[in-house]
Amino acid sequence: MSLFSHFSPEAIIELLVVLGIMVLVHEFGHFAVAKLCGIRVETFSIGFGKRLFGFRRGDTDYRLSLLPLGGYVKMAGDTPGEAPSGDPGEFNAHPRWQRILVALAGPVANFILAIAMMTALYMFHYEKPAYLDGAPMADYVPANTPAAAVGLEPGDTIVHFADQENPSWDDIGNKSLLNLNRVVPFSYMHDGKRVDTNLKIESKSTPERFTLDAVGLVPLFQKTPIQIADVGSGTPAERAGLKPKDIIQSMDGITIHSIIALQAYLQDQAGKPMELTLLRDGQKVNTTLTPEISETTGVKAYRMGIQLMAPPAEVEKHSFPQALGESVTFFTKSSLLIRDVFKGMFTRHVSVKQLSGPIGIGQMVHIAFQMKGWNPLVELMSGISINLGIFNLLPIPILDGGMILFLLIESLFRRDINQVAKERIYQAAFVCLLCFAAFVIFNDLTKLVAR
Repeated sequence: MSLFSHFSPEAIIELLVVLGIMVLVHEFGHFAVAKLCGIRVETFSIGFGKRLFGFRRGDTDYRLSLLPLGGYVKMAGDTPGEAPSGDPGEFNAHPRWQRILVALAGPVANFILAIAMMTALYMFHYEKPAYLDGAPMADYVPANTPAAAVGLEPGDTIVHFADQENPSWDDIGNKSLLNLNRVVPFSYMHDGKRVDTNLKIESKSTPERFTLDAVGLVPLFQKTPIQIADVGSGTPAERAGLKPKDIIQSMDGITIHSIIALQAYLQDQAGKPMELTLLRDGQKVNTTLTPEISETTGVKAYRMGIQLMAPPAEVEKHSFPQALGESVTFFTKSSLLIRDVFKGMFTRHVSVKQLSGPIGIGQMVHIAFQMKGWNPLVELMSGISINLGIFNLLPIPILDGGMILFLLIESLFRRDINQVAKERIYQAAFVCLLCFAAFVIFNDLTKLVAR
């Protein structure tokens, strides 16, 4: 299959819209604070390279440029190595504290955007799976998995995972990705007693394909049995007489509460006939079903041929103060997760192959657009905005954080860094960033080929 088959004009447009919003907000932050400080802005560009079209107002050329992945605000006198001309409107003619504020404004604008979007979502319609509330309880525990090996059983509650006490399922998922193929402290409650042990986060796939059920951790999505939404034609389920709206009370005497648990159980049984107890129109119906191997999205597995009703979800509508508090919590958790990823890469807990470039981000954006409701898209855009802000704060020359670092050093020593040296540092940093960009794009392409 061609690499280009993974992309459609629709997906490309979606990515450009999302990144365009992120870049617009980021550059507007720089632009607004520069204007407030009396710095002359010569160019406000969405995209790099050749100017496609735009307009001029006052001193500023507002433009859309050829390469859409990024943008910039060009201020008078902000070119490294450029000698001051004495113009009071130049960037370097202003106090260092003002220049630091201008550099900070872009990332801060991204943070404000993320908090604003999540606040609006929490206020008007925030929908989340019901199982995310409360303590993480295990459903079916697949055989021959690390969780089964340490004695976890259905109904047990996880109370400690990695370095976190009383984690949520979200926390467990994030901590697992940070510790792939490593052993972490693991505690759970079984029959009222706490069991303290260690769990290996075993992963035989790429990080993008890692799922908790591979470790044996299957969340209890709902306390009620699963219900059939649709039965495929010519499938084992149709031959066994299953019908839409049937409730599967048990399979071989085991109650299953999610599609993930169902799939795990089918793989464990490896095609053996199963005794099903159904509830149909208030009446119990017993039948026998033999799963068959089929291929879906390139994955061969034992399947019954049914679609299930979606698990219960909760819709929240908070007041503004509550929504703001929730969005700040979202921002804090996302920021700490990014910190943990950087820390993990430096300590070799996290592979750099987990990094995604524009292709990987584009795939996530396209999936979010296709999903039901605004939740996935708004949460993804907020996460991208936070990532963009934090990345730009890294103390790397060319990035906002590098400029802030230089200005702080100059403030400390009360003199400017040699312009020639600064220019050479910027040139080296630019080459490094180009290499980094090439790496993440190659990383994305490698993941596509692996699929």
